Amino acid sequence: MVRHNASELARRLAREAEAVCRHYLSNGRRQGRYWTVGDVRNTPGRSMFVRLSGPESGPGAAGHWRDAASAEHGDLLDVIRESCDFTNFRDVANEARRFLNLSRPELEVELNRPPSRKSPAPLGSPEAARRLFGISHLIAGTLVEAYLRNRGITALHETGCLRFHPRCYYRPDDHSPTETWPAMIAAVTDLNGHLTGAHRTWLDPDGFSETTLGKARIDAPKRAMGDLLGHAVRFGVARDVMAAGEGIETMLSLRSVVPTMPMVAALSAAHLSAILFPDTLRRLYIARDDDPAGSGAMTTLIDRAQAVGIEAIVISPRLGDFNEDLRLLGFDALRATSRMQIAAQDVARFMELAA
Repeated sequence: MVRHNASELARRLAREAEAVCRHYLSNGRRQGRYWTVGDVRNTPGRSMFVRLSGPESGPGAAGHWRDAASAEHGDLLDVIRESCDFTNFRDVANEARRFLNLSRPELEVELNRPPSRKSPAPLGSPEAARRLFGISHLIAGTLVEAYLRNRGITALHETGCLRFHPRCYYRPDDHSPTETWPAMIAAVTDLNGHLTGAHRTWLDPDGFSETTLGKARIDAPKRAMGDLLGHAVRFGVARDVMAAGEGIETMLSLRSVVPTMPMVAALSAAHLSAILFPDTLRRLYIARDDDPAGSGAMTTLIDRAQAVGIEAIVISPRLGDFNEDLRLLGFDALRATSRMQIAAQDVARFMELAA
């Protein structure tokens, strides 16, 4: 039903394509059969092209657009979503219906008004994190998927917490201009699955290199926002057993060889030491990074777990972290090392898919 409603709304908007563009992409202008603008968020420029006329469906359909700079593409519902900073389909559909229900005289007046927007979310707040995650895309076929695969990570099941944003804002410091880079966006959630924050990993649009490992060539390619303390990026649903570590790439590397064990990435050593435990947790695997901060987090987490009756087992990499083991030593070596450190009952339970 949602897909049908979306298709019908998109077709109706396409019949008014120029009016939609004049309203929601007001920083652009008409050029022949196209509306040109900087991007779908109404930035001034000329890299995005919206087709103003054409068939109702298929190649060359009216209302379809593509951004030559970012390779983003979509229809006029996407234009409304991005330009108005909406994060769910209901808001997009309501705004589209409101626009389509205007009479011609009302429409002429409306074209001279700025599009409706949500009030700005406080910078770095949980609400800003929710909006960023909401406007990001699934990772299949994107630079995020390529980034992870280039780091040896091919087990991408249960990674709905990861998204791709092609032009995520990055500001080096308070005195520098804002830049845009493609980014991996990770949802930080509490024990009930509520999104409390987001983690951004800005990526190199030119791809992977041994120097940067695919991250953007900027001073701080990783940053978090929102409410992080006690929370984490989650892969799978933890019940009686789970593994916890610092980085997303670290935990996904370990999950490549222990594919059905629920895991969480706390994003830093300090946050790892403070993660909250599910009430049902009975055994915790601590995936430590081989550095002083990782050792400190491990000690604190062992003490906290044992204080509430949770068995704590440390898993250590042979090199600096589990992604280094995966990339440099290989899948079989990482699997063998991990197998020796995991309880026998959990080897049978969680490692069989990696056999």
